[in-house]
This record gives sequence, C-alpha cells and structure tokens, in this order.
Amino acid sequence: MHHKPVALRSRRVFSSGVIFLRCLFLLGALSLLPGCGREEVQAEESMAAKDAKEGAGSVWVVDRPGKPGQLFLCGTIHILRAQDYPLSPGYEAAYNQSDKIVLELPPGSGSGPAMASRMKELGLYPADTSLEAHVSPETWQSVKNWSQKRGLGASEFSRFRPWFVSLIITATEYATLGAKPDMGVDQHFEERARRDRKPAIGLETVEFQLQLFAQLTADQQSDMLEQTLGEISTLPQEYDKMIEAWKHGRLEDLHDMLFREAAKFPELMDLFLTSRNLSWIDRLDGLLKRGEKAMILVGTGHFAAEKGLIQLLKDRGYRVRHHSEVEAP
Repeated sequence: MHHKPVALRSRRVFSSGVIFLRCLFLLGALSLLPGCGREEVQAEESMAAKDAKEGAGSVWVVDRPGKPGQLFLCGTIHILRAQDYPLSPGYEAAYNQSDKIVLELPPGSGSGPAMASRMKELGLYPADTSLEAHVSPETWQSVKNWSQKRGLGASEFSRFRPWFVSLIITATEYATLGAKPDMGVDQHFEERARRDRKPAIGLETVEFQLQLFAQLTADQQSDMLEQTLGEISTLPQEYDKMIEAWKHGRLEDLHDMLFREAAKFPELMDLFLTSRNLSWIDRLDGLLKRGEKAMILVGTGHFAAEKGLIQLLKDRGYRVRHHSEVEAP
C-alpha cells in the first residue's frame, strides 16, 4: 500500500477544515505525516528567521500576585512549514523561564512499533467487512475520486475505518502544502528539552488520543469522512487563516474558526475539547500551587471558549495575561 508508511509513522496532529478537522488542528490528536530529520528542520528554520515577520504569538502567562508559581500557556500548531518560523519571542522567553515543559503526550511516545501496531489494530475493520459497506455509495465514490487524484488505489482504503481514512486524507493534503509534524511547535521544544536535559512530561497517553477516534460512533465516523472529503478543497486557505491568527495570538479569530459549527456537534466538542480541558485543569492548578514554573505546550484551541484553559484558570483566581503585557524579568 502506498499510504502505509505514512499511516504507521504516527505522531501528533493538527488539522483544519470542518468541525472535525478544526478539532484536530486546534485541539491536537494524532498525525499521519512522515517525519523529516531535525537537522533539516533546524536549517530551514534558520533561513526562515532571516526575513520572517514575527507576530505577537499565542503565549499567555498565568500566576497569582505574590505567589511563586507561574505557567506559560503556549499555544501549539502540531504541523508547520518552514515559512512559519521563527516563532514569536514569547515562546523563547517561556522556555527560558521554565524549569520543565508540559506536552500533550510524554516525550517520545508518539512513534515506534508498538504505537504503529496499536493504531493499525484500532483503525482496521475485521476481515469480513469493508469501508464500502459502512459508508454511503456517494462517500465511497468520493474516496475513489480522491484516491485517483492522489495516485492511490481506492482498494488500499477498503479495510480502514472512516476515521482512519479521514486522517490519511488530511495528512496527505497537508503533505502537499509542505507541512510537517517534525516542524510542529511541540516537537521543536520536545527536541530542545531533550538536548538541554530539561524535564518534560505529558498530560495524556497515546492510547487515550487514539481512543478519541476509536470511540466515535459509526454515524460520527461517516460524517467525519464525508465532511473531510467535502472540505479538502478549502484546506490551504483555512490553514493560512489559522496560522495567521495563531501567529498574532488572535484567540477570538481562532474561536470563531473552531466553533462556527460547534452547535451541530456538541458531543464531539465535549470529547475533543471540554472533557480534556477539565481533566487537565487540576494538574495545571497543582503545578501553580507547588510554586513551579512550567511551559505548557497544548493545542491553541484549548485556550478559547467558556471552558477553555484560560477561563478555567481565571475561574480559580489566577491572573492570565498575554506575554506582551508582562514585563520581562
């Protein structure tokens, strides 16, 4: 199969498009894009830094006046291009002022044979059924049309579940834009922390993130695939808009992109956003109460909304300011 090497080298994802893909893009999950070497990334980043225009960045500082704890909420994009670097100065300041980094997944957990085997196990149908039997004739025809356009055979997708096919399609489309997971913000700082021997921990496990997709109902999976196929033509424009909003820390714009169709899919928004934020908030609160300084690297979409991390922290009495509003130490 032509796409197997892509599907089995699984890492974290950021996707866009309709509600499902915006969830992946702004909230984080898994990526099917093959990685490139960090040497290549660093070289590209260095060239891009010469003439890139820096935005304000999606970095917020959380503290309580008179208390020692401090968090740096750093919104991530898990798939980036060389042209999207350098990052805003806020990310560098956050890293330098933190004693540890906190990622969505523990360092190094998003790759390896065990991960590939588990993803294949969850993403495949039993031998006695197929994708064609679980989606509408129109959706199956669209899969075949897309496969032909990308030089793939539709039969290569016949054993995969709709959510898995959706991720393959999305990953393939991002690859055509030059977007790579090894250039993502979280991967950038994960590698840097490893070199600097700075402690790094994760908020979730790979199994948990895989189950976000595996537990989708048959109807939700079919909807996901149908909408993925229907929206891939606008992917380049959506991606550019989101990158621009992220670079300048425009939470309102990101909120509008993520939630403009949210009312149609309340269960999915709870699955990908609300429940995860609520599961993280106690751990972030604990870091602050222990007086720790930490760089929090999670999908930027987790900061927006009434139950976003920024509002949840404010509700607990913490002060949250954009890094540009905080005086340098």
